[in-house]
Amino acid sequence: MSVNDPLGDMLTRIRNALMRKRTNVVTPSSKLRGRVLEVLLEEGFIRGYTETTDAKGFSQFEIELKYHEGQPVISDIKRVSKPGRREYRKVRDLPLVMNGLGIAIISTPQGVMSDALARSKNVGGEILCHVS
Repeated sequence: MSVNDPLGDMLTRIRNALMRKRTNVVTPSSKLRGRVLEVLLEEGFIRGYTETTDAKGFSQFEIELKYHEGQPVISDIKRVSKPGRREYRKVRDLPLVMNGLGIAIISTPQGVMSDALARSKNVGGEILCHVS
């Protein structure tokens, strides 16, 4: 099956797994998905992820979700920049998610990073998603 928005597909898989209280979720791997997962891991929203291969030989990520006292650490995760409408922002216009309690994941010329790191490096870019 062809997927038009691979990152949106991964975020939806994570959101659905959190609603079902799953501990793991599997998604096909790609460079962008791996970089977004690395930011989520650095910021403490997931326990970890590993790259594995399925029975047909395709590589995939197995994401270990994080819970605190039975509640998911990720309360909301949504795609901002979509294939039909990209959202680019300068560094001074980067959004604060939940007044700084959440993060925005930004794709910059220096790589994929959180909004706080983008501000400290003084770079803007495409806002991929919001996580809180």
